[in-house]
Amino acid sequence: MRFEGKLALVTGGRSGIGKAVADRLRDEGARVFTAQRGDDLDHETISADLADPDAPAQVVSRVIEAGGRLDVLVNNAGVMRQAGVEEMSTADWAHDMAVNLTAPFLMIRAALPHLRVARGSIVNIGSIEGLGSNPGHASYCASKAGLHGLTRAVAIDHGGDGVRCNAVAPGWIDTELNEDFIESMDDPAAFRRQIGGIHPAGRTGSPAEVAALVAFLASEEAAFITGEIYRIDGGRMAKLSLP
Repeated sequence: MRFEGKLALVTGGRSGIGKAVADRLRDEGARVFTAQRGDDLDHETISADLADPDAPAQVVSRVIEAGGRLDVLVNNAGVMRQAGVEEMSTADWAHDMAVNLTAPFLMIRAALPHLRVARGSIVNIGSIEGLGSNPGHASYCASKAGLHGLTRAVAIDHGGDGVRCNAVAPGWIDTELNEDFIESMDDPAAFRRQIGGIHPAGRTGSPAEVAALVAFLASEEAAFITGEIYRIDGGRMAKLSLP
């Protein structure tokens, strides 16, 4: 019960990694709010379009109004668009940056006064695509690399306030979105074997495994860890391709 008596806000907490994180924090004692478009039936929820620059401050204000404090902020909400630089419109680029990078910045800015009081923690959900790139993911890669940079900047600027900021960089995780993608293949079983084979761990990851790392980084057990980007990818990026 590492989070007993604490309050956590998880963006995009209704599904995938965000849901696993919200569930884990709740199971360890936190009061959890999630923020995303639509309702979350499993947690206290705030409906918000995080592409709207006014939304983050409104979300934090409602959390404080309801709970009186904020101890943990997890910036998880994000979008991935399949498009290279030449195929992407300026509007699509701006939207992806708004959700993946600007919204976390605005959420952190609104949350900092309250996290300072609580000596709280921020965990951003980055990606191995902030460190490398898959084809056709120009805006996703750029925004996640930016989020990693923001993580380090916040850690440096606000460590003296008692606020820690870290990020996790997941690889292939078995979310509903990825499962739907696999099922769209001509031979889903063969694709699962192929995608598992690129990982030294021999498989893809689960949202619960990412949530375990997030919970550790948000907890007092990680009190001397800040400004770090933790890869969780089954060894994928450690493995050199065959000649």
